[in-house]
Amino acid sequence: MIYIVSGKLIIHSVLLGCGVNFEAFQMDSAGQDFQPRTFSIKLWPPSESTRLMLVERMTVNLSTESIFSRKYGLLGKEEAHENAKRIEQLGFTSADEHFKREPDGDGSAAVQLYAKETSKMMLEVLKKGPRITAESEAPVSDTPLGGDSVLDISGGKRAFIEAEEAKELLSPLTKPGNSYKRICFSNRSFGIDAANVAGPILESVKNQLTEVDISDFVAGRPEDEALDVMRIFSKALEGSVLRYLNISDNALGEKGVRAFSELLKSQENLEEFYVMNDGISEDAAKALSELIPSTEKLKVLHFHNNMTGDEGAVYVAEMVKRSPNLESFRCSATRIGSDGGVALSEALGTCTHLKKLDLRDNLFGVDAGIALSKTLPKLPDLVELYLSDLNLENKGAVAIVNALKQLAPQLEVLEMAGNEINAKAAPAIAECLTVMQSLKKLTLAENELKDAGAVIIAKSLEDGHADLKELDVSTNMFQRSGARCFARAVANKPGFVQLNINGNFISDKGIEEVKGILKAGKNSLDVLGSLDENDPEGEPDNSDEEEDDEDGKDDDDDDGLDLKLQSVQVEHDD
Repeated sequence: MIYIVSGKLIIHSVLLGCGVNFEAFQMDSAGQDFQPRTFSIKLWPPSESTRLMLVERMTVNLSTESIFSRKYGLLGKEEAHENAKRIEQLGFTSADEHFKREPDGDGSAAVQLYAKETSKMMLEVLKKGPRITAESEAPVSDTPLGGDSVLDISGGKRAFIEAEEAKELLSPLTKPGNSYKRICFSNRSFGIDAANVAGPILESVKNQLTEVDISDFVAGRPEDEALDVMRIFSKALEGSVLRYLNISDNALGEKGVRAFSELLKSQENLEEFYVMNDGISEDAAKALSELIPSTEKLKVLHFHNNMTGDEGAVYVAEMVKRSPNLESFRCSATRIGSDGGVALSEALGTCTHLKKLDLRDNLFGVDAGIALSKTLPKLPDLVELYLSDLNLENKGAVAIVNALKQLAPQLEVLEMAGNEINAKAAPAIAECLTVMQSLKKLTLAENELKDAGAVIIAKSLEDGHADLKELDVSTNMFQRSGARCFARAVANKPGFVQLNINGNFISDKGIEEVKGILKAGKNSLDVLGSLDENDPEGEPDNSDEEEDDEDGKDDDDDDGLDLKLQSVQVEHDD
């Protein structure tokens, strides 16, 4: 029996998140010029070069545009590489410990665990999105950054911190007369001994601190130890007057939230609060709403990637209602459905200073979309709106874009990908876009516009829109006509950066025409994104039009459709 194992299969399995399958092939010696021999292969541990290769491939995957980056944001190369190294090390450690428990095996189980753990952690990183810092969020801190005002120990390799190292790392805070106002302990895991060292030091400087980042600071610790660490930090920081607090990535749940109760109950001046990827369930959301005494000064509130659900959304909505000065609200990927979406949409009506609203990747549906449309006119300062993957459908999407016409002059970012929007909604969307002249980024990917809808929307972007830099209409089932029209729409925009028409059914001839249009304009071919998922032989599914008399019959001839829609006019409001 000969065992044939491909090294590439192992690597690709880790990167693509699937398990490694090892197949045994019985070679028939009768048909061969040689006599096969039985031999054994040790699959573990992988070589250092293989591990380095995995890190590099994971870095590429984490920093390449994908369906996840469109939902959660794209990681930069440096951050992707840091995460790749951390993921590989943790995956290797876990698999190696498993292998040591079965040293007589061939290592296949360890390899499978290596692949499983690595792919799981990659998915977590992708869903978490790029690291958000105080500097990158609105509003930017007005704290002077002179001298030694920031102590950041988050750099370097992610690792457990024990007492001696904690004493050394935090020693700058013990120097008399230090002026540290901001601390970041993220990416370091504190045990109980290290926390006991950190507690008195933090308590000695808490009155001068204004910003505290203790996200991801108990990773890998047993639950009881992690909760005790949180209580020590909470007690030490109780009474501090913070404007910024980040407790993300700590798998809090209700127990974790209540472990921070002393710190949370003492905060009445918070301006930025981050509770992302923290397992915030209904009970945890209720605890947060109860424990924070005042959110009147809150300007940034982020709940990304939690398990809040409809019931938890009610408590989040209560916090939002008490936060009239919110400028940036993120509640994406929180499993909120229709009822919770309606409650949250209504609560947002009190946030009349809101500039950035991110509700992506929830289960709002049509009713919550309509509720949100009634709130949007109350948000005159809105600049960025992220509404992808909300199941809005045509009815919800049309209600929203009709409401957006009142906000159009200053809106710079609009994302409505993955909402089952088809050509019937295109006229309303186009009418809104024609007056949205400050638009810098438009994302309508993963809908069902087809050529009929694509042409209408593209024509609404042709005139004006001098600030437009990014247009993503990938995966919309359109063909040559739609592609040509989008190319014409952006060909002469000054400063335009990227046109994404990937994942459609554009013929080879259509691709050449798109390239010709871009070459003839002011922009070069550099603005055209990847076409690796375009299907030149594909055909859109027209079954929905056949079932709906209002849609009429499709014209299979691209050029004929293009001519028919040349005269499309987009009406402007008076």
